[in-house]
Amino acid sequence: MTPERAPTVSQLLAFYLEAGVDCALTDEPVNRLSDPDIIPGPRETALAKPPKTTPAAIPASIPAARGEPMAAPEAAIQSAREAARTAPTLEVLRALLENFDGCALKSTATRLVFADGNPQARIMFVGEAPGREEDIEGLPFVGRSGKLLDRMISAIGLDRSSAYIANVIPWRPPGNRTPTPQETAICLPFICRQIELADPDILVCLGGPAMQTLLGIKDGITRSRGRWFSYQTGRREIRALATFHPAFLLRSPLQKRFAWRDFLALKKALAASS
Repeated sequence: MTPERAPTVSQLLAFYLEAGVDCALTDEPVNRLSDPDIIPGPRETALAKPPKTTPAAIPASIPAARGEPMAAPEAAIQSAREAARTAPTLEVLRALLENFDGCALKSTATRLVFADGNPQARIMFVGEAPGREEDIEGLPFVGRSGKLLDRMISAIGLDRSSAYIANVIPWRPPGNRTPTPQETAICLPFICRQIELADPDILVCLGGPAMQTLLGIKDGITRSRGRWFSYQTGRREIRALATFHPAFLLRSPLQKRFAWRDFLALKKALAASS
């Protein structure tokens, strides 16, 4: 019997990619199965009692990438509010985000994904968080969902030179997981300030998470899409519309007809206010 050949490096990488493992969190692999102590047998393991733990044994903070302690949630949120409030321009806001260490996502992301398009545009699109392609390019909506978004805005006579595009979360969550409420709360002051500085006439929330975070809507996106809401920047009121995220439309193409209705409403609103 001929022994099986070991997989090549490229085959292993392809296997990991198909399994959803597409980013490295550390420079060196960690063998989490190694144990310097003697491994107990099955009987001893079954009879062993779990060690007692107390809240004091749980670390109060997560180490940052450069070895500094990560701020506690409340402190990080307050720090984000204070930093975002001081930004007089979008360029300064971007620089503040580059140097902000209050969100753990920064340590696992490749780069900051701040925005794309024209900050002077009359319409601003905001999604939830970057994906793998966005993390590599440093720009929002450049993957498959981004290409669909480009076609959608092109259908109403717009392109990236006449629209401004961003996300609530500017760093990619590992494995494209859903951002935690804590991560969203920390990043919220920055996207709110970004919207205020861009000052669009119309704000479009792409998907339920962006809609719920920015507009405070409790209903799902299916019930809320196509409806107009009011977004307050503190200086003025901006008309806001919620619609399906392009990634959702790729998974559910039958919903594209509803998104098309929403984009026709956007086109009509832009024409009426011009």
